[in-house]
Amino acid sequence: MPQASPWWMPDVHADRQPFLKARRRILAALRRHLDAQDFVEVETAILQHSPGNEAHLHAFATELAAPDGTRSRLYLHTSPEFACKKLLTAGERRIYEFARVFRDRERGALHHPEFTMLEWYRSGDPYEALMEDCATMLVVAAAAAGTDTFSFRGRSADPRAEPERLTVAEAFERHAGIDLMAVLCDRPAFAAAATAAGVRIAEDDSWSDIFSRVLVERVEPRLGNGRATILTEYPRDEAALARAKLADPRVAERFELFMCGVELANGFGELGDPVEQRARLDAEMAKKQRLYGERYPIDEDFLAALGRMPPACGCALGFDRLVMLATGAARIDQVIWTPLA
Repeated sequence: MPQASPWWMPDVHADRQPFLKARRRILAALRRHLDAQDFVEVETAILQHSPGNEAHLHAFATELAAPDGTRSRLYLHTSPEFACKKLLTAGERRIYEFARVFRDRERGALHHPEFTMLEWYRSGDPYEALMEDCATMLVVAAAAAGTDTFSFRGRSADPRAEPERLTVAEAFERHAGIDLMAVLCDRPAFAAAATAAGVRIAEDDSWSDIFSRVLVERVEPRLGNGRATILTEYPRDEAALARAKLADPRVAERFELFMCGVELANGFGELGDPVEQRARLDAEMAKKQRLYGERYPIDEDFLAALGRMPPACGCALGFDRLVMLATGAARIDQVIWTPLA
């Protein structure tokens, strides 16, 4: 929520100074860490023909006016992911970006329409390497902030403790009493199980909608308390950009990092099949059309590049949220230099 007084009032800015100073230190420390690991910092274009194709992400649109007067639709990207994968195809091996990204319909204690996403990609490495990266980055951020504890809304966690690794199925069983794999693709059975767990279900909720409701209401608040939680093996249909796990194709090589009940990062073993990727993106856009009455273009260059991209993995971490937890800030606005009024 907007602050009672604008951020540019001297007294408000003075209160925010400790958070902003810590932000600078954490940013510099993570850059040094990634540079030392042989990552190359890149800068991808913010204006894109396709902003991304996840059903629940909403982009800001604009128009490009050419010298001849013709106009075309462009978007502010919701993630640098498509561009970064094109760079992997071009031959880059390890890359990272502190990207300014833009998402409409998002505002609150943990959300801001413009924010900073740290994304990094590894060519040729298993996606488990990203989990190790995340654990190390928590330690680096804590050292830079000068803290032993991450905190948010009364919850706390030790950033130096070994993260707990938990599959989504294990988390649903532990925190909601639901055997997720038994109700996979079975909407009526899942709805009944969710209702029994005390989660309110609407008649028109899809299987995916029920999954999200249970995850948000019963699972996520209980993750990352005391130490980080790495939640792994999402159902394949809940990971549109991730490849299926070889040992169990029902689930995907996708994980999320949680601290203090807050989602910090989302990592994938990257899907490399352009035909399957197109089908998944089309399905996401069909869902978006059904729910919100709009859809975004498919990036054909991205699909063409994907067919040539070497095996890779990538992760996106909400940098502002990381700073919040490391400093104990209550709202994302407090750790952004010039938040939207």
